[in-house]
Amino acid sequence: MMTPNDTLPPYTQATQADIALLLEGTFPYVSGGVSSWVNQIIRAFPEYRFAIVFLGSRREDYGAMKYELPGNVVHFEEHFLYDTPVADRIPAARQGDGAAFALASDLHDHMRNRNAPATALASFREISREILPTGRLSLDDFLHSEAAWEMVCERYRRFCADPSFVDFFWTARIMHQPLWQLAKVAQNLIPVRALHAVSTGYAGFLGALLHQSRQLPLILSEHGIYTKERKIDLFKSEWIRDNRNVFQRDPTELSYFRRMWIGFFEWLGRFCYDAADPIIALYEDNRQRQIADGALAERTCNIPNGINLARLSPLREQRPETPPPVLCLIGRVVPIKDIKTFIRAMRRVVNRMPHAEGWIAGPEDEDPGYAQECRDLVRSLGLEKHVRFLGFQKIDDLMPKIGLTILSSISEALPLVILEGYAAGVPTVSTDVGSCRQLVEGLDDEDRALGASGAIVKIADPQALADAALALLGSTAAWQAASQAGIQRVERYYSDVLMFSRYRKVYMNALERAEGIR
Repeated sequence: MMTPNDTLPPYTQATQADIALLLEGTFPYVSGGVSSWVNQIIRAFPEYRFAIVFLGSRREDYGAMKYELPGNVVHFEEHFLYDTPVADRIPAARQGDGAAFALASDLHDHMRNRNAPATALASFREISREILPTGRLSLDDFLHSEAAWEMVCERYRRFCADPSFVDFFWTARIMHQPLWQLAKVAQNLIPVRALHAVSTGYAGFLGALLHQSRQLPLILSEHGIYTKERKIDLFKSEWIRDNRNVFQRDPTELSYFRRMWIGFFEWLGRFCYDAADPIIALYEDNRQRQIADGALAERTCNIPNGINLARLSPLREQRPETPPPVLCLIGRVVPIKDIKTFIRAMRRVVNRMPHAEGWIAGPEDEDPGYAQECRDLVRSLGLEKHVRFLGFQKIDDLMPKIGLTILSSISEALPLVILEGYAAGVPTVSTDVGSCRQLVEGLDDEDRALGASGAIVKIADPQALADAALALLGSTAAWQAASQAGIQRVERYYSDVLMFSRYRKVYMNALERAEGIR
């Protein structure tokens, strides 16, 4: 059921729209690269009416909207998948539909057999129809029936490698209950002509349900690979960190319940890939990962992010001739950005270049505990006069004042901040994650001929990060050459004009297919 929001204008409750954007944990409540991209896309196509379906965890996890809804958003609804209402009565005992639960049991058996993915997908499609409000497998049956209890007990006895039945029981509930909520969302969504999911996961599952139940074209855009990102989220406590390296343990050493979550999200992804066409990645490595995870190669393509050159290129005129001794990390203060490695690198930078400064420009409210640890690290390293926490800043205000953009992340896709820096003439030093090597060194021979627009270093290596930054900031010629390479690269391959032209074709093709289906 849609949660009312008094701050929304009345026109966001339309009776129909052209394209439904299915968004999980991003725009308009969370700032960052994906949200900025969604905002770009909506505003780039004023001729289309967008309906937004926002999926979040719990309402309390989100504050006010970080973005104003564009005028062509004619419908908005939000659903918080882990806000479970408290029952006002003890439900009566239920038997449950034995045949439906037999199908569910068969599905789980098929999913465990990795040699027959087509059989598992066919079973997944069948079960997804049964959890719709018109189907035989209701949420009440899942939560309260004898058939559900017997199935949970049977799966626990056969497969669970952890002694806690209580943990198994509640993990299974928490994991699956949102699927029935999404089935209701799919039934009640206003009429639309096409669907665009900006991830797999729960948003992709909703897209696949709508595709299956309404025969609507489904577009999938993945900025990062959802299953990979969820693994990082789930395994933060299982990562071994020291001052130099980040390692991930062998998957067989991870807890049984974390492996349950991985398998769950992998199959949500396969269900979405089975329904989506086209399946869009930001860069080639991710496209290959999509194929390895079950996407049909002929449905996949790459559309890189693009940035507003017209807005950012005038900032080049404000640059000094020599590199400003300012290293700026623009991003959320969260563990995945590995802010601590940047802070440790700044200790070495300041030792060699005493007038250098490190700026951290991004919100600290997502993980206050980690943000405090970063501030404590600055104090312990004696960097209070050299490392500044700026909070959220406008890119236009930062770029003319900095010498380098820094990415110390342990995971990225195709980061907009690198491209924005290039447009303003600012080179980068980045860890070797996502498409960052492609952005710095070039994709093919023609691209590589432009030269390196910065430097790539290993993950969690503060010494390498510091030395690469010092090499660029300490040589005006090297800095200017990297700046020029970045300008040429972003103008040739990563403009928003180019990105919008590609997505215009995607939308036109989807809407034409929708008309053909009708």
